[in-house]
Amino acid sequence: MNKALQPLSGVRVLDLSRVLAGPWCASLLNDLGAEVIKIEMPGSGDDSRSFTPHIGGESSYFMQLNHGKKSVTLDLKSEQGLAILKELVACSDVLVENFRPGVTARLGIDYPTLAAINPRLVYASISGFGQQGPMAHKAAYDHIIQAIGGIMQVTGQADGEPTRVGDAIGDVVAGLYGSWAVLAALLQRGISGKGQHLDVSMLDTMVTLQMVSLTQWIGGLPAAGRLGNAHPISAPMDSYRAQDGHIVIAVANDKLFRQLASAMEQPALVEDPRFITDPQRLANQQQLRQQIENWLADKTVSEAQAALDLAGVPASAVLRLDEILDSDYARQRELVKQIHHPQAGIIPIVPQPVKMSAASADPALMPPALGEHTHAVLRELLGMDEETLALLHTQGVI
Repeated sequence: MNKALQPLSGVRVLDLSRVLAGPWCASLLNDLGAEVIKIEMPGSGDDSRSFTPHIGGESSYFMQLNHGKKSVTLDLKSEQGLAILKELVACSDVLVENFRPGVTARLGIDYPTLAAINPRLVYASISGFGQQGPMAHKAAYDHIIQAIGGIMQVTGQADGEPTRVGDAIGDVVAGLYGSWAVLAALLQRGISGKGQHLDVSMLDTMVTLQMVSLTQWIGGLPAAGRLGNAHPISAPMDSYRAQDGHIVIAVANDKLFRQLASAMEQPALVEDPRFITDPQRLANQQQLRQQIENWLADKTVSEAQAALDLAGVPASAVLRLDEILDSDYARQRELVKQIHHPQAGIIPIVPQPVKMSAASADPALMPPALGEHTHAVLRELLGMDEETLALLHTQGVI
């Protein structure tokens, strides 16, 4: 399919961010067809280029988060580098940055300055605690955001310590919200003709991620606590021990409970006063757990899965990430794309997963070498000749 049919074809994004939240935001825009130009410091580049593991000298972390982008090296602390960036801003649609608040103003690349150059610019700032407020100055990492944002307090076993969710969801959800906001701002720009500043706080987005806990709070219930793999509203909805491992069973209504009882060949459970309704099942979930694990005692996970699938009860073994990525499901859904990298060889990349009927072409997937596109971008967009580019390289500007 022609790239012109991709949703963001013709949109140019300057990615001044590094590591995770900002690069993920820009990566999602790349996967929708935007031209993403990643601005990196000469010599060092994005910090994540040094993150392990490396394949053929290339960081798998960097490659996943920056596939398809063009890398331009530019020293923003130099007068010439700053001038070049401003020229790029003049012919771009979106800028993504995740500096600590105040840094862009010191560099002279804050929103008011760049909006004066390009009033149509959509400028996305992703930070730990937002651009203003009592904690705006604080550094943030995913661990900190999970701790302060409430999600660690509800994660872990009931009698255990608060536990971090096992991946960097604080960064990921901020990047998701950032890309969502960019798309909305581009739509609004199509009506008003003007860009705007987007202030994305990792803490804000982490709070809004916790939909069940929020509804409990709104309803006046006590603050949620840790429940292990159980659910605060419905039961049975937990992990249960079978012969060779654990299986997760999710029953959220009376119809599903009837189907579970049928799969267990214990129809009388439906009439048991302890289990007649969801609130009663929740109140008596330990007794219900015993019933389920007695049924599972002589079954493997795969045998239990087959019986539950046949009865239409949502259930799953607890899989590792590599197991789902190597599955028939992942292959049929084309969740993983293979590319041939000049240094790393054949590597898997996982782009954004949404299927679009009018934009079925693959996005650009090749991760860039540091500064790989500097000359081409500055030549094509700004009209620089080779003599000028060579001089800028000698001076350390690019």
